[in-house]
Amino acid sequence: MESTEITDSLRIIDTWPVPTAAAAVVRADGSLAGAHGPVGHRFPLASVTKPLAAYAALVAYEEGAIELDEPAGPEGSTVRHLLAHTSGLAFDEHRAMAPAGERRLYSNAGFEVLGDHITKATGIPFAEYLHQAVLEPLGMDATTLDGSPAKDGVSTVSDLARFAAELMAPRLLDVRTVAEATSVVHPGLKGVLPGYGHQSPNDWGLGLEIRDGKSPHWTGAGSSPRTFGHFGQAGTFLWVDPDARAACVALTDRPFGPWAVQAWPPFTDGVLAALGAAGGR
Repeated sequence: MESTEITDSLRIIDTWPVPTAAAAVVRADGSLAGAHGPVGHRFPLASVTKPLAAYAALVAYEEGAIELDEPAGPEGSTVRHLLAHTSGLAFDEHRAMAPAGERRLYSNAGFEVLGDHITKATGIPFAEYLHQAVLEPLGMDATTLDGSPAKDGVSTVSDLARFAAELMAPRLLDVRTVAEATSVVHPGLKGVLPGYGHQSPNDWGLGLEIRDGKSPHWTGAGSSPRTFGHFGQAGTFLWVDPDARAACVALTDRPFGPWAVQAWPPFTDGVLAALGAAGGR
């Protein structure tokens, strides 16, 4: 059952300077706490594709097709390095900029190498593997990967709400694997968080960014340090706040920019406040 407080907090997306927007909040038990906008509309995800790709990689790991610490990518790099943006690969070029494990270099190329690695290991094209391993079991029928596993996913708020529920209460993966994916990998590394500048440390898990004490940040001032998720240059985001026992998805069709930097944190704080009010009734 949807909460009136939470649904009201989502209506702020109507004030965003975007042509189309939809959003939803999911409780830890997988139920929908509230939704607003065209939740069935298919939006390009940009980098919100990465958590989906990472989840497929973790399924491949649990199935025994790959190991997290097997070589993948440039010399010295492993699957774990690729997932944690510590392979040393450049942002959009398949060339090493640093030794593996020494810097947090956010890399689309790293996820493309990861996709190719899983394709070779499984004998299944990565987009099809993602479909079989994650999308189909979760009922994400409107979600497709139409190119790079770093940035070419297309999905709906309804589908990503299902994925958010999976992140909070895993059915496809062992809960210990998800706990590892949402814990800091290679602690203490500095790096640039795209759109928000240099962060020290710039903490990430396996395909998921971890908020910790980052400032500035795309989540809210009230978001817990344990919050994890991802945002995309298509004006999209998904976060899970374990302390709030909830997740939020927001998708738009306007590229990320100053509008999002200004709009997203107060939106998240409003959602968190509404969650608190709804929980206290």
